[in-house]
Amino acid sequence: MLIHSSKFERMTALTDLLLGALSIYTAVQVAQYSGFNAQVWTWAFGLLALSAILGAIAHGFEMSKKTNDRIWMPLNLSLGLVLGLFVVGALYDLSGEVFAQKALPFMLAIGFAFFLVTVFIPGNFMTFIAYEAIAMLFSLGVYIFLTFNATLPGAGWMFAGVLVTIIAAVVQAVGKVGKSMIWYFDNNGVFHWIQMIGVILLLIGLKFSL
Repeated sequence: MLIHSSKFERMTALTDLLLGALSIYTAVQVAQYSGFNAQVWTWAFGLLALSAILGAIAHGFEMSKKTNDRIWMPLNLSLGLVLGLFVVGALYDLSGEVFAQKALPFMLAIGFAFFLVTVFIPGNFMTFIAYEAIAMLFSLGVYIFLTFNATLPGAGWMFAGVLVTIIAAVVQAVGKVGKSMIWYFDNNGVFHWIQMIGVILLLIGLKFSL
């Protein structure tokens, strides 16, 4: 495979690699804590790292559409599971371990169902946007509640991290692939930069709450 000819795609691949590296670092940091919630967030950031690395490959190299579609399959599965784990982590902070453990299989099943939708209806990006919006808005509501009730150390940081993640998703959804937003950064490249800020905020919050 050859390096992609588009400067936008190459820049998106680079920012994907940076997001992947940051997500690996975050997963390693969170893995040092014990307990169910730490495991949930470790898996969430580990899968986010996997999706970012696969995204770097999909965006960074010239390949056939068939090959690119195959790379997006595990990428979409990883993203679907990440969103499910985000909800489980928020439920843990809201209602405790027992409730979160009961919700885990259900949320993983929803993440897998999202993956199946992308397999049978490929190229339907709005499906992911809708799924992400529901998961992130629910998590945002949880951390707004916990922030104002002062029942969870670090809830304000978690709220900020989820909010930035939502802003990143909006930027990705409204922008256009291959259209410059900042230099050679299109909607995907800018999304990755904003999402990295969100990951840092979430890591700070988790270090307070775990």
